[in-house]
Amino acid sequence: MKKIIFLIILSASFLIPNSFSFGQNRKIDSLLILIKTDKADTNKVNHINNLGLEYLNITNYDQALKYAEAAKEQASKLNFAIGEGKSYNLLGDINWYKGNYVVSADNYFKALKLFENIENKNFIADCNGNIGWVYLNQGNYEKALEYFTKSLAVNQKINRKIDILNNYNDLGVLYKIKNNYEKALEYYFKALKIASELGKKNGIAGLLSNIGNIYALQKNYPKALDSYKRSMKMNEELGNKNINAINLGNIGSLYTAAGKFKEAEQYLKKAIAIDYSIGANDKLRQFEESLSQLYDTTGRYKDALIHYKKSIALKDTLFSQENKKQLVRKEMNYEFDKKEAATKAEHDKEMAVADAEKKKQKIIIWAVISGLLLVIVFAGFVYRSLRITRKQKSIIELQKNEVDKQKEIVEKQKEKIVESISYAQRIQQSILMEESEVQNYLPNSFIYFQPKDIVSGDFYWCSKTDDKIIIAAVDCTGHGVPGAFMSMIGNTLLNQIVNEKHITKPSEILHYLNLGVYEALHQKKDGALSDDGMDIALCCIDYKNNEVQYAGQNPLYVLSDGKVGEIKGDIYGIGGGSMIAKLNDPLKKVFANRVIPIKEGMSIYLSTDGYMDQFGGEDRKKFGMQKFKELLLSNRHLEMPKQKELIASAHGEWKGNTPQIDDVLVIGISL
Repeated sequence: MKKIIFLIILSASFLIPNSFSFGQNRKIDSLLILIKTDKADTNKVNHINNLGLEYLNITNYDQALKYAEAAKEQASKLNFAIGEGKSYNLLGDINWYKGNYVVSADNYFKALKLFENIENKNFIADCNGNIGWVYLNQGNYEKALEYFTKSLAVNQKINRKIDILNNYNDLGVLYKIKNNYEKALEYYFKALKIASELGKKNGIAGLLSNIGNIYALQKNYPKALDSYKRSMKMNEELGNKNINAINLGNIGSLYTAAGKFKEAEQYLKKAIAIDYSIGANDKLRQFEESLSQLYDTTGRYKDALIHYKKSIALKDTLFSQENKKQLVRKEMNYEFDKKEAATKAEHDKEMAVADAEKKKQKIIIWAVISGLLLVIVFAGFVYRSLRITRKQKSIIELQKNEVDKQKEIVEKQKEKIVESISYAQRIQQSILMEESEVQNYLPNSFIYFQPKDIVSGDFYWCSKTDDKIIIAAVDCTGHGVPGAFMSMIGNTLLNQIVNEKHITKPSEILHYLNLGVYEALHQKKDGALSDDGMDIALCCIDYKNNEVQYAGQNPLYVLSDGKVGEIKGDIYGIGGGSMIAKLNDPLKKVFANRVIPIKEGMSIYLSTDGYMDQFGGEDRKKFGMQKFKELLLSNRHLEMPKQKELIASAHGEWKGNTPQIDDVLVIGISL
């Protein structure tokens, strides 16, 4: 039997039917009046963008382009980022409908960059989805999958149900084209579930038709027929003739495959009649060819020839139109390749500048460390002078005036030391990310950071590379100035390992961090002077694979399903003295890498031991890990800023008048 043709709907926006009428023109007239009276402000930009969109809706592409360009220019002058982003997005839409996919992608990427700069998640999700469709139309399925998935992840994070539905449909279309029918069905059924929950009848009808197509391709004809008939019934209620023509044609093809030729003829003729009435030439050609094949199979050769000629005539018409489009696309692709090469050259130049800046940063950091060493030596000298002064005061009362002068000198020297250490604090704080910068990567998070002294041995570190977010809570040996030295070494090493070498697996990051500390402090040598090191909890948050990877010595606390779990780390830390180095060769030290799947409503917490080790309360006992877990559990329903406030309050109340014994660092992240 000859090949049976099955059709599929590729629309990603079937949920909102287009209906243009006289009302459309009235809307255009109203917008034109507003634009004439508007001041040169953001309202005018919005009205011009809306006018361009209305012209796009009635397929007047020239007018749509004219107003989209005007809105873009006006928004740029006003530094109105969201308006400019909407203009670029509209230009992408217009060129997409015209088949200029290269120009369309260029505009979508410009819109995406603007929306990312202002962190507008709704438009970020929309742009990613639009870019996915450009790549799909160009046949670049891997890139299409990448951007569809990005759009879905953002929409899921902000719970945009209707857009999640469209994302699932887009992925179903993509997997159908890749002949992965199981995955296509999986995403179509996910979309169907949401459409049913929202009562979107157009969406349900379209998805049933798509599901029928997949069953047909799998040769599961009973299920395909059931899906088509359910879709057809719903489309009849909605008055969607064009979609029903597809369903009728598909049912006809199914009956042909099943050998029910009388029923097949009836359905194919109904489909052809509708397509002639609405001028749907592409589908009409396919149905004429299917009917010709049916007549050929049943021996009605005269009728087969008549409908074959009709399908050929329609094919010639469509082929002529497609040839014109292909010539334009080839020219646009050539221009895009040239632009892409220029962009790559510019990117390489930027990377070279960034590398030079990193080297400069390293020089500054080591210069600061050297300065801090001098501060310590000077502090030792001043402390010794202070002791001598105190002894002299108690022994020789007759030299009181001289002692007072000496004390005054020492106090001034002490003030200078405090000023120097305060300056070191500013340097350390400038190296640490602001909490708001971390929240650019992890919006639902907090950092409670309370150093014991002016400078701290605890530090936090965060970066994003290869679509993965790396975050660490680090406790260096000691606190104050000695701890601050180690924190700068740790910060520099983490920048090299993650940002320069692009290593993202936590166990591997710890491996190289361990080697870096041994080398920086020469701890492998006999008689090494330093046995300093670090305890760390480090996570890689991978939203693409929906998982968190963890490695470290300090535990990771996971709050999920109303429980707080503790994932314990390795028994050894980063670095150590020469004896430890001999017993545990840093080259052979292996850190465990633990993987935790991300669940809905899950939160994770990273902490150094300062919070739990703080003495206080009525009995002057440590706060302890159990109280810490109970605190996290009792506050689980609150937003992260409120959790931070209560964690800080609990620490202050527990400590009371008891001195703080260590640096304190707690990081909370809602996933």
